[in-house]
Parts: sequence; structure tokens; C-alpha cells
Amino acid sequence: MSAPTVRRRRLGAKLRALRGEMTLGEVAEASGGKFIDSKLSRMETAKSAAKAKDVEQLLDLYVELGREVSDELRAALVTLTKEGGQRGWWHSYRGVLTPVYEDLISLEAEAESVSTWQLGVIPGLLQTSEYAREIIRTTAMSEAVEARVDALVEVRLARQSVLTRDNEPLTLWAIIAEQALRSTCEDASVMHEQLGRLLSMGKRPNINVQVLRADAPLHAGQMGGFTLLGFGPHADLDVAHSESLTSILYIEDQNPVATYRDAWQRLTSAAESVEASAELITEIRKNKA
Repeated sequence: MSAPTVRRRRLGAKLRALRGEMTLGEVAEASGGKFIDSKLSRMETAKSAAKAKDVEQLLDLYVELGREVSDELRAALVTLTKEGGQRGWWHSYRGVLTPVYEDLISLEAEAESVSTWQLGVIPGLLQTSEYAREIIRTTAMSEAVEARVDALVEVRLARQSVLTRDNEPLTLWAIIAEQALRSTCEDASVMHEQLGRLLSMGKRPNINVQVLRADAPLHAGQMGGFTLLGFGPHADLDVAHSESLTSILYIEDQNPVATYRDAWQRLTSAAESVEASAELITEIRKNKA
């Protein structure tokens, strides 16, 4: 049995919330035999992938039982279910990617918005190929990763298609620490090109880039970088994640996610405006030529 994905856990948590005070047995009895409690349990605990038909029927049942299920919520939950069974482009890299990295890519593909704070690096969705290669190579802490650098660069660049897709491109808001922009590479042209990409991508209507100056007052972001993935009007489906050298941590419970959301708002206020940030990036880039 495959491990539960973030997507399945989010679906299960929402179904559990809709059940309310009823027991699984009571829901099964109310369904008139359409569901048994063990199947409902597997859906809620993400121990097995749900089918769209089952989710539709369960939502119909909850409406009959007086639960509020808006058209938008129904569409979001059915989409979670259907896309959970689809094979994305990243499946061709299964020998390269860890399951948690596959989760991240699939969430980016489904999200409406990504809000990211990066303390030491340029966000992956805005990296050039050469910068991505340098970051992956220098942070590789095992021979296995070192052997997959080329493939991981391909994946990182492929992820960026969500920003330029024709149908509802992802909205990206990136806050980047000034020190990340002033990092140096053996080849100075790498950072020069990377900063140029930040400027060009920042002109797109769905992308905002802010810079948090190095001399800014102490702030919550100094505890490390993080990213919020937003899924429209249902904030309880949002996910936060943070990365370290060896792992990706997903935060799915609403209260911790709300804490990250609050930290994000504070960072947007502390950072330079989008316009001032572009001027600062331009200034830094002049010294990278």
C-alpha cells in the first residue's frame, strides 16, 4: 500500500470535518448500505485513494444530513480526488524524485497561489537552469543526489510551467532575503543571469517579487524559509511547507497554517515594495556583470 499523499490527507481531513459529531457507523447506517464504516475510515485517514464517485455520493449524503457543502467546496474535493488518480509529467522521474518531492510538485500543479519566503536562495519556481544546477550541486549531501543533478535540474525547470500555462497560471508571490541576491558563484554570469530572470518574471501579472533588506529589523522569517500553497476560497485546504537539507516538512493543520499565514503577512509589510525591490535587484545585478 502506498503512503498517503498530502492531497489524500487534505481530502480525508475535510471529509472528517464534515462528519462532525456522527460516528462512522452512524454515517454508514444513514447511507443505506452505500458505505461501510471501514471504507469511510480509509477515506478519512487517507489509507486508500478515494474514488470521485464515492466522494460525490458521500457529499450528497452530508447535504441530506444538514451539512453545508457549497458548489465550490464540492468542486475542490472532487478535483482533489480525480487528480489524485492522474499521472502527472513528474511520474516519468519516479526513479529520481522522492515521494515528498512528488507531493510538492503535484500541489504546485493544483494550487491557485504560492506565497514563498526564501532566506538563502532564489525560489525554485524562478531559478535559471545554471543557478538551479549550482544550488542542487552545492547542497547535495549524498552521492545519490550528486548522481541525479541533471535530472533534478530538468524537474525544477519543468515545475515552472505552472507560471506560464495558458489556463489560469499560478499566482506566485515571492519574498527573498537580500543576502540571497548577493550570493556569489564561481562564474559571475550565473547570478547576473539569475537576477535578470527575477526582473523579467516579476513583470508578469501573476508574479510579485519583494526583497527583504539585510538591515531590516528582526522578524519571524529569520527562523527559516517556508512556502504557503493556496487553494482558493477554502483556506482549510491550504498547506504550508518548509525544506531542509534532507527533508520537506508539510504543515496541514489549520492552526499552524494560520500561523505561517500571519508570519507571511508580516514579512510582506517588512519587505521593500515590488517597485523598490525591482530597483534594488537592478542595482545588485549591475555589480554581477
